[in-house]
Amino acid sequence: MNRYGEILDALRAEGAELDAVVAPLSPDRWAAPTPAAGWTVAHQIAHLAWTDDRARQAITGPELFRERNRADAQLGVRVTDATATEGARQDPAELLRRWRTGRRALHDLLAATPADTRVPWFGPPMKVPSLATARLMETWAHGQDVVDALAVHREPTARLRHVAHLGVRTLGFAFELHGLPVPEAPVRVELTAPDSELWTWGPAGATDRLTGPALDFCLLTTQRRHRDDLALEAAGETARRWLRLAQSFAGPPGPGRPRTTDRAD
Repeated sequence: MNRYGEILDALRAEGAELDAVVAPLSPDRWAAPTPAAGWTVAHQIAHLAWTDDRARQAITGPELFRERNRADAQLGVRVTDATATEGARQDPAELLRRWRTGRRALHDLLAATPADTRVPWFGPPMKVPSLATARLMETWAHGQDVVDALAVHREPTARLRHVAHLGVRTLGFAFELHGLPVPEAPVRVELTAPDSELWTWGPAGATDRLTGPALDFCLLTTQRRHRDDLALEAAGETARRWLRLAQSFAGPPGPGRPRTTDRAD
């Protein structure tokens, strides 16, 4: 199987795993607050349904996608919160059907689109394998908020490699978001996978290094945990700054999550 096929399979599996968590929930559990301020479980699923819809539009009608983005910017609306709130008002069963239908349609569309097709997005334009990886990352990240809200344990899988890869690829993007120059020096990233395999990116001889569990790196780059709550080690100025700025999702700099670890400063 080629790499794009692996990404599509991982995206489908990630959605199915989260679906199995939320499908049996009672309406009051759909209303459970998640770590994202003001967002319930329903908000999280509504956001995934909305972004899946926008991803389909980016492929089938890129100019309309751009026009909608420009219109939202001119209105000054916080479209992410507004659409999540609107979706969360749906009956949970209807919201679940909407998300299921949309993600299946997106998967089929991604599978039928040539891998070298470039499409617009909320950040820089990207080819469809990168778009599929971004949808996988978001499904995993918002799924993390859901399992945190429900106190459900989620076993990390090899699918994290795709999430981690996007986290590595967005190093320069994270610096640019904060108005900083993209570092010229490479960073060596060494992550311990769930099965104890070592995943690596960057030249082995790089001075700047970031090491630790792959799960922790994914939690960092999706801003689901504060860096002080994670077992990541950074050596070199660029790697240390990256720990403070890391962000793999599009949009303005995220606020991150508060620190929960008790430690002396």
